[in-house]
Amino acid sequence: MISYFQGIINNIILNNNRNILILEVNNIGYEIQIPSRFARQLDINSDVQILVFTHFQVRDDQHILYGFSTAAERDLFRQLTAISGIGSQSAIALIDTLGLEDLVQAIVTGNIRLLTKTPGVGQKTAERIALELKTKLAQWRISAGIILNTTNVLPNAEIMADLEMTLLALGYTNNEIQQAISVISQDNLLQKNPHVEEWIRSAIAFLSLNV
Repeated sequence: MISYFQGIINNIILNNNRNILILEVNNIGYEIQIPSRFARQLDINSDVQILVFTHFQVRDDQHILYGFSTAAERDLFRQLTAISGIGSQSAIALIDTLGLEDLVQAIVTGNIRLLTKTPGVGQKTAERIALELKTKLAQWRISAGIILNTTNVLPNAEIMADLEMTLLALGYTNNEIQQAISVISQDNLLQKNPHVEEWIRSAIAFLSLNV
């Protein structure tokens, strides 16, 4: 098992919507598929050596190296792909869409709606991920040093659905709605309020001032 590589970036290639890092290690160029989040952090013109944590996947028809910016991200990828029906591309898409901390938080809190924002991840897949990893990640995140963001708690699924439907009916766009939800969800008093009317009132007040 290859735990990590340390080398110099030779190139980053976009191939079939997959980011392929060419990492030169001791005069050998390794092709490593990495998340787009990681690719955006890298400077292709830098001669500084970087550390890439890897997962080596062996299949009958091909051998693939996957690379990540941290060991925690690599380990989460392994836990995701261990779930039946979750392939490597779906795991990378989840990490790319939500990022490490938000993805762990969505799984631990059972936020299915947030998980389904990942392309290719439907309701049933999201529910399976939360069911199988919720307890494991609640314990693993502590040893991995991942702190959940308790100041950005989203309303429950029923409130969220009613809130979004009401705002859409009022003519607001999805981007405007998500922006409003992101802001008002940080209100500590509102987080404890189970009445959707208060959420709607707060969202409209925010949108009236910012749209």
